[in-house]
Amino acid sequence: MDDTQDWYSAEAATFGDRVSGAREQAGMTQKQLAKRLGVRVATLRAWEDDLSEPRANRLSIMAGLLNVSMMWLINGEGEGLDGPAEAEPLSNELRDILTELRDLRADLLARAEQVGRLEKRLRSAGVVGSARD
Repeated sequence: MDDTQDWYSAEAATFGDRVSGAREQAGMTQKQLAKRLGVRVATLRAWEDDLSEPRANRLSIMAGLLNVSMMWLINGEGEGLDGPAEAEPLSNELRDILTELRDLRADLLARAEQVGRLEKRLRSAGVVGSARD
């Protein structure tokens, strides 16, 4: 498997990873990109940390500013960045660790969504107040 070819694929990277990589490749700081998008730095940081996602209009503007396609930002397909060239191929052990980390991250995100759904059900049932109380 050629890691550089699939560096930003849906299996290897998240939306936030692709935004961060494209922003860095474009030579912009978070503050610079946020200003050009008309959003707060905290908002951009949340996108890069995969805590939230932009609306379609911001996504379109961001793709243009970063010189990548919207689809590449969303799922790693289309016009985007090539991964960095590796000095040496990853060992099987490192590749296994990275795979396990990606799987764990996906599982954690799925669990967080499940917690959110359960909290919403509890609130709608009148059992608990808002989590921010």
